[in-house]
This record gives sequence, structure tokens and C-alpha cells, in this order.
Amino acid sequence: MNNFNQELIKFIKKGTCSFTSAQNIKDILIKNGYIELDEKEVWNLTKGKYFVIRNDASIIAFNLKDKVQKQFKIVCTHNDTPSFLIKPNPDYYENGYLKLNIAPYGGILNYGFMDRPLSIAGRIIKEKNNILEKQIIDLKELVAIIPSVAIHQNDQANSNLDLNTEIDLMPIISLNKNYSLEKLLQDKLKIKEHIKDFDLFLYNLEEPHILNNEFLVAPRIDNLTCTYAALKAFINNFNDGINILAIFNSEEVGSNTYEGADSNILIDIIKKICKLKKLDLASSLANSVIISADNTHARHPNHDDKSDHTNTPLLNEGILIMREMNGTTNAITSALFKNICRKSKVKCSYYTSRNDLASGSTQAGASLKHLSINSLDIGLAMLAMHSSLELIGLKDTYSLYKALNNFYKISYEFKDNKIIIK
Repeated sequence: MNNFNQELIKFIKKGTCSFTSAQNIKDILIKNGYIELDEKEVWNLTKGKYFVIRNDASIIAFNLKDKVQKQFKIVCTHNDTPSFLIKPNPDYYENGYLKLNIAPYGGILNYGFMDRPLSIAGRIIKEKNNILEKQIIDLKELVAIIPSVAIHQNDQANSNLDLNTEIDLMPIISLNKNYSLEKLLQDKLKIKEHIKDFDLFLYNLEEPHILNNEFLVAPRIDNLTCTYAALKAFINNFNDGINILAIFNSEEVGSNTYEGADSNILIDIIKKICKLKKLDLASSLANSVIISADNTHARHPNHDDKSDHTNTPLLNEGILIMREMNGTTNAITSALFKNICRKSKVKCSYYTSRNDLASGSTQAGASLKHLSINSLDIGLAMLAMHSSLELIGLKDTYSLYKALNNFYKISYEFKDNKIIIK
């Protein structure tokens, strides 16, 4: 488990936004023998290990053998994280400081991002001689900070945390009014081309840390922990089941993008696989399962009043089967996963949120708008979700890896009133 957690930390450090995360995952897949395919092309495949990237941010990977079972075993996660999106025309000089115009990306915990070392990652589009060229970038150094107002100047700082996202969260980058984001990027990246456009994010530069051999404290725990566990389990399993790993961008902003879970990317690839292997789409999906793996809330040490009476666990108590009213889990898929956890020798329990607190959507829920399939929502308990530093139990991510490893290994059949596990 120690080696697993050290590799997880490296994975988190490289996944500074969905673009750099997808690039890192691509490198890992290629290292393990996977071949990148182009969605625009007609595929002529019989067997092998493949993946597709859409819009540089979402990845679908799958395994094929000569003879395959007529079912899909799918795990989906997301690789975007709450942060700050840099707006167009970002530079403005005010009160003697050069600032960046930003917008919160996802439901961030505002005060958690103040007084933190911030860097920039994402995608830029360069222009030279009438040619547009994209480049995934990560500055990997401190370039911005959002300073809080000192307690001496704000006597309500400890009693009123009502921050205005248009005023209080604007980062500073310089005192030089003639500087700019483009000049900063050109200097740091050593490029001369004009930057025509960009998809750029600020991210917390702080290092992940292990606390007392029990907890991981790190940026971007939501949802790179589940993503790493799913990726490692997927790579370990090349069998006659059609195993699929779907890592989506845009979950934190509703999934309704070209490459998000609420797009056609997953169903399009499944249709292509069915055509290649001469499978009937409807009957194959009816005998398939999709698991959405994301994080949820642990019982808080200081606010037990935020937890459900019977279904909010502590950290390091294993995998959570989420049974929310707006979720996709049902008794059949829940029972199947309990069996997998038992065989994997890992703990699992239920999670439900309080009735008077809103719960979020899942990747499977977004995907089910486009394909009808048996579905399950699972997750890992964490604290400080959507802050710039989050906290999770060290044992839990490894438990998820073990369970997903067995999910990809087994075969099962939905027949009459039974689930036959082979």
C-alpha cells in the first residue's frame, strides 16, 4: 500500500488541471502498451489495448480480445477539479497591482484558496504564419496569489466569511502595469508566438503530505484519488471482458460539454466496439454495468450536525455505496458490488446525505442520458471537499483499487431474477 500511495501522490502532483491530468494518463497508458485512436477515423481492430482523447481533456480507454464476452464493464471518474478559470482579457491594473480576471470553476470553497501559492496550467493556442497550434502547459512555479484582508482591517474576518468572488478573489501577479499574462507565459515557456487564445486555470502549488500514516492531505483529492485507483485497476486487467475506463472532464461544471459525461463520447465508442465485434448494442448494454467513482463527505470531527443519522462514515472505513435520491444505484447493483467488496476483502458501507442538504450528480447519471445500463454510484469519504487542500484516509483509495480490480476481473450475467457471478 505504501508504494501505491507514493504513486498516487505523484499522480496528483502531475494532474494540475484536466488537460495536464489527461496528458499524464495518456503517458501512463502508452507506457502500458495502449495505442491512441482518432475518433474521426474508421477503426479496423480485432484485438488490443486502445484509448481515445477528446478535446485534450477526457479519455476513454478499452481492451479487446479476439473473442469477447457480450458485456461492458465500465468505470467512470472525472479529472477536473474546483479551481479558478482565467477569463479572456485577463489583465487589469488596479490600486497599484496587476491582477488577473478570473471566475470560480466549480463550487469552490472560496476562503480555502486565499494566501496560497498559485501556479497556472491548461492549454494555449499559439499562432504563427497563419497556423494555430495547441500546447498543454504547466508553469509549475508560483506566479500568483490571492491576499486576504488582515484581521486589523477587517474585524469581521473571523465571524463573517462572505467573500465576493468579483472583488475578494482576484489574484495579483505583478506591480508592473505594463506586464501581462501573455508576457508571463512567453517568458516562462520561452516562446515568441502570439497566444491567440487559452483554457487556463490557477491551481494550488502546495505539495501533498501524509499525516500520521493515516491521512493524505493534498490539493485535487476530488477526484484524482478515484481516478488513479480506477486507472491502476483497469491497466491490471486485460481479459475477455470488454473493460472500459472513462475519465471525463467538466464534472465540476455540470458535464454538459463536448467531452463531458453528458456528451456522446462514451456511447459513440461503445457503438464502434459493437460494430467491430459484431455485438448487438441493446442486449450487450442490458448485461453490462457502469460504476461511477467519485468522492463524498466523511463525518466531520466538529460538525456532526452536517451528517445523515445512519449513513455517514468516518475516514478509512472503506468504499461508500451512494444511495441518493438523484443517484443511479439500486438494490441489484448495490448487492453486486457488496459481493465484489467481500471477495476483495475490503470494507464497504452506505452513504446518504441529510435530507436538508443538497447532494451532487454523478458521472454515471450524466452518461445514462445517452445509454441505458445497470448503474452504481460509489465513492470515498473525505473532508474539506472543494477547498484548495483536501483530506482523505490513506487506506480508502487502496481499497477502491482492490475492489475495482476485481470488478474488471469477474464476469456476471443478469438472467431472470438472478445475477450469476462467474
